[in-house]
Order: sequence, then structure tokens, then C-alpha cells
Amino acid sequence: MNIFKREMRAHAKSIILWSMGMLFMIASGMGKFTSYTGSEQSMNDILGKMPKSLKAVLGFGDLDVTTATGFYGLLFVYLLIMAAIHAAMLGANILAKEERDRTAEFLMVKPVSRFSVVTAKLAAALVNVLVLNGVTLVLSIAIVNQYAKGEQINGDIAVLMAAMFIVQLLFLFTGSGIAAMGKNPRSSASIATAILLLTYIISVMVDMNNKLAFLKYITPFKYFDVRQTYEGGLKPLSVALSLAVIAVMAGVTYRFYGKRDLKV
Repeated sequence: MNIFKREMRAHAKSIILWSMGMLFMIASGMGKFTSYTGSEQSMNDILGKMPKSLKAVLGFGDLDVTTATGFYGLLFVYLLIMAAIHAAMLGANILAKEERDRTAEFLMVKPVSRFSVVTAKLAAALVNVLVLNGVTLVLSIAIVNQYAKGEQINGDIAVLMAAMFIVQLLFLFTGSGIAAMGKNPRSSASIATAILLLTYIISVMVDMNNKLAFLKYITPFKYFDVRQTYEGGLKPLSVALSLAVIAVMAGVTYRFYGKRDLKV
């Protein structure tokens, strides 16, 4: 039995649906862009007068939303949340489902080690994450270029997709780590998603109150600020923090899944 192929087949429909969701978000989001370009100065003035708390909740940063690049930066926040939710749920479910669906005994009696099982499952999850990221990249470039009017946006979008991929990996391994440690396989995805939403709420709180700036180091949604990423690319510290968390959660996944008593 090839576990990798089995998982790829099992998640084929899911990745198609998530890709369609990305298409809808990008197409519908950029479709609203024309309403921001009619009176450029007045729209920027309106956004400038908007309360800081409301701008933080809505995801409005200091981007110029009258340009295709700036407007996509606003839209990217929501794409990032979608991609992170997909990764967190995938990481949790791909390990927990064997116990949840009562198929763990069938899998574990095969002549394959738990290390190999986890590796095959995570490899399949990684491919799914790559596919969703690649689809989002292609769709973003294709759709945003229709509104760019000469702007060079491909490079900026590519950098944002690199940031998204790192965040996807972070939540993928967070989800798998929770599934490996948790005693209730049915709750793993919910816990992983709750942690994701909590970190996003923290990022909003940081935007609302400068006194909470120290919290930006515990929320991945502040590691790759859109405007800073546009201007300076990926920050080495943010990449290093992300890779450290990924490495820790990958280690947790292998260690705890290898020792746990599986419910059959």
C-alpha cells in the first residue's frame, strides 16, 4: 500500500474546492478594485480618516488601495487566512483521521514503521499545500494583471506567495503536532484552527495598540507585514522564527505520534 498516493487521492477533491475558493476570493476581491480608482485622492483621504481600530479589524494597513498592488495587498490578508486554515486543518486531520475513522488498526498492521507513516502523510500534506500556493500564485498574477495598468506586480505577488508558503508550513506542522499530542482525534482540527484564529486576533490587537507591539513575535500574521514585504522582501528574523517553530512542531509530531497509544 502506498500511503502517499492514498492520501493524495483522499484529498484530491478537497484541494480542488479550496482552489476554487481562492479563485472566487481573488476574482471577486479584485472586481471591487475599480470602485477605488474613480477618485484616487478622495478614497485615500477617506481611508486615512478611518479610526485605527476599524482599519485594524478590516485589515486596512497603510497601503495605497487605489493601485492594483496596494489593493491586492489588502486582499492578501484574507487569502493568507484561508491558506493557513487549510494548512492547519490538513495537518491535524491527515494524522488524526485514522483514529477518528477507526482505520488505525488496518494501517498499523502493515509492515511499515510509524516514522514512515508520518513521513508519507506529511509529504502528501506538503504537496497539497504547494498546490494551493501555486494555484493562488497563478490566479493572482493572471487576475491582478488585468487591473495593473502597467504596474510591475509579478515580483511583489511572488514574494507574498513565498511568505504565504512559510505561514502555511507553520500551521501545517502546528496542526500535525496537535494531532500527535492530542488524546481526542476529533478535536485536533478544531484546536489547530482556534490557535490560528487566536494568533490572528493578537495581530489585530497589535495593530490597534502600539503598546502591544511585543506580541508581534508570537503571531505569524505579523511576521510578514504586506507593506514591509513589498518594500524590503522577507525579513530574516521572521523567516528564522517561522523555521524554528516549524522544526519544533515537526519534531513534536514525530516524537509523540511514534509513542502514543492509538485508538482502534
